[in-house]
Amino acid sequence: MRTDEQAPATAVFPSRRWLLPSALVAALDPESQREGGRRPRRTVRDWGVDFTCFLIAVFIGLLSIDSMESSDLSPGLQVADQLIGALACGAVWLRRRRPLGLAVAMIPVSYVSVTAGGASLIALFTLAVHRPFRYVAWVAGVDFVSQPLYYWLRPEPGLPYIAAVLFTWVLIAAVAGWGMLARSKRQLLLSLRDQARRAETEARLRAEQAQRLAREAIAREMHDVLAHRLTLLSVHAGALEFRPDAPREEIARAAGVIRESAHEALQDLREIIGVLRAGEADDAGRPQPTLAALDTLVAESREAGMKVVLEHRVSDPAAVPASIGRTAYRIAQEGLTNARKHAPGTEVTVHVSGGPGEGLTVAVRNPRPEGEVPHVPGAGQGLIGLTERATLTGGTLEHGPTPDGGFEVRAHLPWA
Repeated sequence: MRTDEQAPATAVFPSRRWLLPSALVAALDPESQREGGRRPRRTVRDWGVDFTCFLIAVFIGLLSIDSMESSDLSPGLQVADQLIGALACGAVWLRRRRPLGLAVAMIPVSYVSVTAGGASLIALFTLAVHRPFRYVAWVAGVDFVSQPLYYWLRPEPGLPYIAAVLFTWVLIAAVAGWGMLARSKRQLLLSLRDQARRAETEARLRAEQAQRLAREAIAREMHDVLAHRLTLLSVHAGALEFRPDAPREEIARAAGVIRESAHEALQDLREIIGVLRAGEADDAGRPQPTLAALDTLVAESREAGMKVVLEHRVSDPAAVPASIGRTAYRIAQEGLTNARKHAPGTEVTVHVSGGPGEGLTVAVRNPRPEGEVPHVPGAGQGLIGLTERATLTGGTLEHGPTPDGGFEVRAHLPWA
């Protein structure tokens, strides 16, 4: 079954198919011909053109009768000439099925019958329309070479030999050129059709790629935002589970952090789902975090019980581009989240430095945790997403263990 993208061009104007040649309709909609297994049927335009070609062949044949009567041919040969010419004119109706065979057959026929000259020209024109140039060149070349011999054997009454040969050459060249022009116009139409289909396919692929990239960006955003919030929930819920005898103030503070983190996680999730439903940009809804929000992020982590040291050495924080600042914030957020999960109780250092022209450096380090750390499930998608973020901004990101057994995430982002 054909989809909308694969629908033929003729389906756009089904009521005007009769204006197109049957060969062009078959080229625009080849599937219909394969299904039927038959030759393309003549359209209304084809019937009109074929009938006109038949009348032209008959008219030229009738004009040739006058020149034949003034010659020294016997009445029997004149009758035979006219019968052959009538059959040649009737063969014009077969020109669409066998254009090459008809053109080749008309070469000897036109030499024995003067009245078949019109049918021979129509056959040459049809060959030029429906077949490549090499076939036209062979048939027209034979006609060119044989015309001097023809007029030498059968001179044209009232017309000099040179003039008759030159006139016939010009007529053959004009008919062949007219046919090749019609063929080139058809080929141009088919080429434009193919270009339009390719353009539609490329546009659809670009739209699908843009949609996929947008969804990947939203997925990264969801991971970066929700992982931070849910880690806070996990840490404080675990503290309440293992410290049921904690003071009331600590329990109340942990419950407040859990409530606030759950509220923020739901708010972020609601915004991301809203983007997916409405098809808006990633920066719709609340303003996206920048480097200025790094202090708030560190404060939230400290309230959750983490030991965080912030080394902020940016010469002009207000001049940091929004995209670079957002990437730096996400790197610090993911680094703090990983440290909270895999190295609880350690002192985490967040280092941010740089300036215009030298770039922005973001590093999150934590030492080796003391004692055994419970295994926390994770797929490592956060670091992969951070690497992609840094690469998209033209920077680099490296991560791995440090010599003292800790872990470090370091990124360098361009700042023009």
